[in-house]
Amino acid sequence: MRKNQLFLILAVTATGIALTAAVTAAVVVYSGAYDISATRQHWQATHSLMEVAMRQSVRRQARGIDEPALSDPQMALRGAATYQAKCVQCHGAPGVAQSDIGLSMQPLPGPLVDAQQHWKPRELYWVVRHGIKMTGMPAWQYRLEDAQIWELVAFMQQLPQLNATQYAQWTRSAPAATDRVRFEAALPPDFVADVERGRQALHQYACNACHSIPGITGADVYVGPPLKGMGKRTLIAGSLANTPQNLARWLTHTQQVKPGTAMPQLGVTPQDAQDMAAFLSTLH
Repeated sequence: MRKNQLFLILAVTATGIALTAAVTAAVVVYSGAYDISATRQHWQATHSLMEVAMRQSVRRQARGIDEPALSDPQMALRGAATYQAKCVQCHGAPGVAQSDIGLSMQPLPGPLVDAQQHWKPRELYWVVRHGIKMTGMPAWQYRLEDAQIWELVAFMQQLPQLNATQYAQWTRSAPAATDRVRFEAALPPDFVADVERGRQALHQYACNACHSIPGITGADVYVGPPLKGMGKRTLIAGSLANTPQNLARWLTHTQQVKPGTAMPQLGVTPQDAQDMAAFLSTLH
């Protein structure tokens, strides 16, 4: 058999397999045969495949991150406060059960007492900062300072050694968690808004839950008006001239600009608001 004939047979076979797989996938998707309910577990093969893909991705993404020293007890103590405020609801702690949200998720967000055995500190930092798709693990990049994330990682280095009593002592001794410390930070005089960061901030503040936004993926939504053409609009909230500064004001002080509006005040920081406004101003 000639090489050209063999190549043709292999190509036809591969194409047939690919088409069969595509048709099968389409039938499963459009027939509704796949049960997406969170009361049914993933198949073990699905869970294992996602687990491997997640671990390999995190290791790759985090490999260039420089780790600070994490041995300061005060650093870990501050991290304990953040853990209690942000993490225990889904992951639990020694002697503390997950909340209803954590218990009901699929895949299950497991305890972090063994995180040190699976992840390097830089990998834990990356996971906390960026989150993980299709798991419910949120990205904390727009909610916590980098220093707070490293404090959280420092605490997770101590977590495996704590029993229920010791964990309770840590959380009682920890200072109150500082929430959104960037909110009060003034922008430097030479600040330049970052358009791409603003696009990312819009979906991190869940703006696409209510609005369709060009450049941001999401489901069809009809809660708020589409933001296409935002840069060409004359007014914001029916009263403010459409400038980047006014748009940033609308994002940070929504209820002050238009009391009673259905748009919630999301706790957008000044930097995030400027970046978001810069992106929205490009939508024509």
